[in-house]
Amino acid sequence: MNKKILVIEDEIQVCSNIEQILTLSDFNIITANNGLEGLRLAKAEKPDLICCDIMMPELDGYSVLESLRKDVETESIPVIFLTAKVERTDLRQAMELGADDYITKPFLPEELIKAIEIRLARIEKPDLIRQQYEQERQQNIKLKQQIQASSQKLEESQQLADMHNEVLQKLLQDLGNPLSNINMAIHMLKQTQSNSERDRYLAILQQECSREIELLNEIKNLQVLLTPENAKILQKFNLLNHHK
Repeated sequence: MNKKILVIEDEIQVCSNIEQILTLSDFNIITANNGLEGLRLAKAEKPDLICCDIMMPELDGYSVLESLRKDVETESIPVIFLTAKVERTDLRQAMELGADDYITKPFLPEELIKAIEIRLARIEKPDLIRQQYEQERQQNIKLKQQIQASSQKLEESQQLADMHNEVLQKLLQDLGNPLSNINMAIHMLKQTQSNSERDRYLAILQQECSREIELLNEIKNLQVLLTPENAKILQKFNLLNHHK
């Protein structure tokens, strides 16, 4: 988008010449032939930069600048003075009021264009820095969220692994009890002489084998049931230890 430049110049021919020069440099030009009209256009159009003559009837350039700087809507618009006055006191007054540059007449087109480009570049640079900062800030926020999500998943995976191990240890202990009874029953079965004792030990073997089968089935079911969501429920009701 072309930058909008407001030219305030009471000499019609000079104003027209400046308009042509800046238009050829791809600027969007608005013109005013007195200070009052220039102030009105500055507030209405919000130009990116103002080129303003100093010596004008009704409202001179100093008064225009002073009014611009007192209005929050126009206080930050850069102003370049164009004038034939070259006294040091004039320059000091312009700068004290907040002028951004000072070009004396007559001037070459290149001088004016360069002054405008330099001033606009100084405005755009902070904006670019702010944009880069905001982009980096958003990227850092996104990266932080990804790290937090990954850390949470890692923590949940570790908790789930610990819970699997805890339950497995308990099942291994439970598996050991029936096996001990089975071994004892087998040993006693070898020693028994009566049919009634043989039947009793066979019943023990059948009972303990059934227990082993049930425990093995529980281990298989754990692979499906012990999910992170179910593990949290088990923790909530103190059915599993909490792991940090």
